[in-house]
Amino acid sequence: MEPTLDVGQRVLVNRFVYHFKDPKAGDVVVFHPPVGADNGTECGVMPKPGEPCSQPTKGESSQNFIKRIVAGPGDTLSVKGGHPVVNGVEKSDEPYTNPCGNAAACNMPRTITIPPDHYFMMGDNRGASDDSRFWGPVPRDWIIGEAFATYWPPDRIGFL
Repeated sequence: MEPTLDVGQRVLVNRFVYHFKDPKAGDVVVFHPPVGADNGTECGVMPKPGEPCSQPTKGESSQNFIKRIVAGPGDTLSVKGGHPVVNGVEKSDEPYTNPCGNAAACNMPRTITIPPDHYFMMGDNRGASDDSRFWGPVPRDWIIGEAFATYWPPDRIGFL
């Protein structure tokens, strides 16, 4: 999640907020990824060349990940220059991201549709982030909560 968060930085997570409202694009969330995500890239169905992973593996990992939601249920999504293109609109105004570079995951022009009750996650360090592009959207039930502030180290205390 660099540059938003540094490795080892600690966050506060609101575990109750999504009992009262739906997650939305832009939220930084802590969640359990699909099984296989913690080992790198394991998609539930083999994506076509130039296509993000459209389905996660069936199992839920015990690991905790933190990423930013970029698309929700029913949205169409592709990736251009490391930026999500959601419902045909490129979200290029993302000042919190590092440039993507020339990695294959920076451009995935084939469009997928996010399944019902699933959310597509991307890290802010787009060129070096293992995220939903590789292991698919995350079911809402696997979202633990929204990260809203940092508390460690002391020189990085603040709101996200």
